Amino acid sequence: MGIKIIATNKKAYHEYFIDEVYEAGIVLTGTEVKSLRLGMVNIKESFCRIKNGEMFINNMNISPYEFGNRENVDPTRVRKLLLHKEEIEKLTKKVDERGLSLVPTKIYFKDSNAKLEIGVGRGKKLHDKRETLKRKQHDRETARAIRDHSR
Repeated sequence: MGIKIIATNKKAYHEYFIDEVYEAGIVLTGTEVKSLRLGMVNIKESFCRIKNGEMFINNMNISPYEFGNRENVDPTRVRKLLLHKEEIEKLTKKVDERGLSLVPTKIYFKDSNAKLEIGVGRGKKLHDKRETLKRKQHDRETARAIRDHSR
């Protein structure tokens, strides 16, 4: 079956220097899974927190399933993430010691299981963001020049 990407968080790469990524499972209800399959999810404003040795994702908006009934839940409820205990301890140390952030970067299905990719990153300053935009624009112009030259 492989991997089917549902949503990516491009804003995360604009706002943070992402150093490492981890894969986590998500605890969902039935109608939430159906909404995910239809691609009705937004992770741009979401963030991860570690609380009492467990990891949670806040502000992930999964729109209510259109054909659902009373089983539909709050679209932005706090959802538990499934990681190994050692991974959570390692992430806790990184967040506490170095002041890093846990940012969701991608949500996808891997062999019919919903997975969330969590990036561990440092926040960018304004001048870093400008530098990134300049570099992207330069790369685009270079690629365009090479493409036009080879015609």
